[in-house]
Amino acid sequence: MEKKKAPPVVNDINVTPMVDVMLVLLIIFMVITPMLSKGTSVEMVRAKNPIAMQAADKEDAVLVAITRDGKVYLSPGNSQVTVDMLPGKVKDLLTNRLDKTCYIKSDARAKYEVVMDAVDNLRAAGVDQLGLLTEQMQNQDTGKDKDKKEEPKKGA
Repeated sequence: MEKKKAPPVVNDINVTPMVDVMLVLLIIFMVITPMLSKGTSVEMVRAKNPIAMQAADKEDAVLVAITRDGKVYLSPGNSQVTVDMLPGKVKDLLTNRLDKTCYIKSDARAKYEVVMDAVDNLRAAGVDQLGLLTEQMQNQDTGKDKDKKEEPKKGA
């Protein structure tokens, strides 16, 4: 009887399971990433000299987002509320907090009336500090300074 030989040992790494795992992770991250953005996305007003407010990025920060069509969203929770409901909801969120700061993120084309109603209702809720979130305006050199000519000096 003839003895059968075992197949030769494969020295290559099988990457198929690793590729499967990486694709699953990629899909999970693609699904989860949009949910990580805090609040409703709006096109914020651009300012030349905005003040950085890192506290607005915290998970427990009270953030009011106002869209261009006048809808008001309250975070944490990203729930749509009416302007009249803001004082009660914000009071609940600010209880047992030392820092009674609220942040407003408004669309650049939102009606001023809606923004002011939100500010009034936040003040009625006992908010000490209001932060208005803006974006940094891009520096666009228009060349106005380059075209200026220096006037000759009048001297003795």
